[in-house]
Amino acid sequence: MKSLAVPSPVQDWIGCAQRAPYFETEGGRSWTPVGYNEAITWPNLALLYRRRDPAVVERHFARLRDSGVTCLRLMLDYNQVRHRHFESRCGQFAPAMVQLWDDLIALGELYGIRYLLTPFDTFFMARRWRTHPYSRTNGGPCGTIGQMFTCPDTRMAIKNRLAFATRRWGHSGAIFGWDLWNEIDTNYAGGDIASCHAFISDISAALRAEEMAAHGRCHLQTVSVFGPALKARPQLAEIVFRHPALDFASVHLYEKGTIDDPRDTLSPARATARLMTEALQHCPADRPLLDTEHGPIHAFKDRHITLPDAFDTRYFRRMQWAHLASGGAGGGMRWPNRHPHVLTQGMYDSQKVLGDFLHLVDWPRFRREPLGARLTVHDFKGLATGCGDGTQAVVSLMPDQHACGTAITLDIAALQPGIYRVTRFNPISGECESSQHQTSSNGDLAVLVGSAAQDVVLAVARTG
Repeated sequence: MKSLAVPSPVQDWIGCAQRAPYFETEGGRSWTPVGYNEAITWPNLALLYRRRDPAVVERHFARLRDSGVTCLRLMLDYNQVRHRHFESRCGQFAPAMVQLWDDLIALGELYGIRYLLTPFDTFFMARRWRTHPYSRTNGGPCGTIGQMFTCPDTRMAIKNRLAFATRRWGHSGAIFGWDLWNEIDTNYAGGDIASCHAFISDISAALRAEEMAAHGRCHLQTVSVFGPALKARPQLAEIVFRHPALDFASVHLYEKGTIDDPRDTLSPARATARLMTEALQHCPADRPLLDTEHGPIHAFKDRHITLPDAFDTRYFRRMQWAHLASGGAGGGMRWPNRHPHVLTQGMYDSQKVLGDFLHLVDWPRFRREPLGARLTVHDFKGLATGCGDGTQAVVSLMPDQHACGTAITLDIAALQPGIYRVTRFNPISGECESSQHQTSSNGDLAVLVGSAAQDVVLAVARTG
């Protein structure tokens, strides 16, 4: 690996914006998570283990930077194979894994990539419980995975894992935040929701105390949830969206028949807009919300299908813009669900386009809510979704396959009077196709969109 004796582009830590449900750096610059899920055993990072070929991994990070990626979501270990446990035995941190994370943090600092870290790969932990370092059959403290939240010794081991991680790497701005538990559910607490709430309270407080002692400040915290589990057990919303110890909310947008096994690209976008709107109803107005995992999981895992590149890229792109225009921070974070587990070039291109759009919105002052009935689109067939406040709005239009190229208009109600700049943005090419100034004197803004034969995004902002 090349020398890292250069100014770090991630020197500032990330916090929640003071006046809006988005993120900013300590220096007050807007920051948006644009990225996806990676894993230490997948092709892009695998060669960093035992430094087998770190130059390959470094070239990947340069590609991420050039593609506008700002954030990766990663698990400290990934237990699809046994030799990637973060702890070789409970409390014994594997030297090769520690070295891998030393290098990942350094690469993040060098290339401006931050990490949303979660302590366990819970999917393979559950499926290979007998071989997990925390399992009692393998010398660990816990009898069953259903006791992980309630066993005192296991809870202490979890605190110790997080304490080790922040003592070694928590000084770095390359850490965006901590996902305290990947896809929280009652099955880790014998079905008891109160024990889940208490677990997050305790783990959160312990990690904050450790970070304050070590660094004098704390990284952001969240906890993720599997979308269908939230639907089946709505009481989880009290933890995921409203737990007082957490800083932002994160959901995993999986839905049967739309997102998890797409047959077209508009239905998953519709589902994204609907699920994000529902999630915002549970979320405090000043708390950022984002999807941190989505993808065609059923098609890939159960039907053993890797979606065709062109179709998958369009599916990816439309979900990304539906997420942003529905009030999410960034475009959501894809779980590749491809063979191999890597994004297509078109997906990286789509993330670069998203990054080019972000400067059109004043995110630290954007107190977004779903536009809902405030948005009216005339003579349009497809998905129209948007979010806004009194002076700004983001609108995404995705025509269905039968749309024609006729010009359409839309109305946005309940804006403050003034002159507004309306920028038409092409979410495929990244071009700002037009910009117009229009006046809203009574709170209603009428916008001539132009042709709706292809996807279009509008950024609306009051000037002056």
